[in-house]
Amino acid sequence: MTETFKALVVDKGETFSLAVQPLSLEKLPAGEVLIRVAYSSVNYKDGLASIPNGKIVRSYPFIPGIDLSGTVVSSADPRFHEGQAVIANGYGIGVSHYGGFSEYARIPAEWVMPLPAGLSLREAMIYGTAGFTAAMSIQALEAHSAAPDKGNVLVTGATGGVGGTAVAMLAKKGYQVTASTGRADAAGYLKTLGAAEIISREEVSGGSGKPLDKQLWQAAVDSVGGAPLAALLSKIAYGGSVAASGLTAGTAVPATVLPFILRGVSLLGIDTVACPIEQRIQIWERMASDLKPERLDALVDREVTLTELPAALEDILASNTRGRVLVRLS
Repeated sequence: MTETFKALVVDKGETFSLAVQPLSLEKLPAGEVLIRVAYSSVNYKDGLASIPNGKIVRSYPFIPGIDLSGTVVSSADPRFHEGQAVIANGYGIGVSHYGGFSEYARIPAEWVMPLPAGLSLREAMIYGTAGFTAAMSIQALEAHSAAPDKGNVLVTGATGGVGGTAVAMLAKKGYQVTASTGRADAAGYLKTLGAAEIISREEVSGGSGKPLDKQLWQAAVDSVGGAPLAALLSKIAYGGSVAASGLTAGTAVPATVLPFILRGVSLLGIDTVACPIEQRIQIWERMASDLKPERLDALVDREVTLTELPAALEDILASNTRGRVLVRLS
């Protein structure tokens, strides 16, 4: 086994630093499963972990990366064996426990899942946490009666990781998808993913400005939050629902109770961090089967190495990515 390996390390001493460094296996935190990481991905939370005031990392030095796929090197838990393909995301990974931006990771066994049949290690991280969030959002909407024959579904932030994956998954399931974006050059990309209609973010926020507006969509996947979330709630059809998972437009939602008490609209919070492992496995199985887009690779913006990763982290914070950024570790 290798004596040293490379990882992207953030540190906060006299000055903040972000750099690829050599580490030894002894530096990895406790956990039953040692994994040789094949791929990780870049998520908005990873971008926050890469800056001094991101309020994500709890102690330094630290290795970010909230998800990973790879093969088991060794395991103290009988559920996993050497050479097995596995994935891990959520829980403390990349927040309080060293994450996936590393050639090796040691993870608690209860956070690790076998790679589902129907997915490669690379495909799993084309999804990554963003794709898992999209799938969890769609499952929540379906549990609240969303169906392809009930009208259009809105996806906000459609060029982002969660949004783009949601567009592709919903289209695969036969939904008519309205994709909202602030990027005028994204129409071709979103059509490729399966969007039936593309609108500007201003069209989501615009309208009468009244607490109840024209009913335009049966449901929505929202990764934006803030004022746009308040606006789209007023435009959801009777009995519809909104799955909310993001805050790029802010944490304050200046809404009224009227969509909830007069139209029976449901606001569904999507938390992928503490999702129980049984539900997590079930959702990943769907991501490998009925939710898997025909052209999953169309979601890839680019693939980067550890050396190229800092620039990609800057880009996701500046909304300069379209789709998913893969991180190739081995």
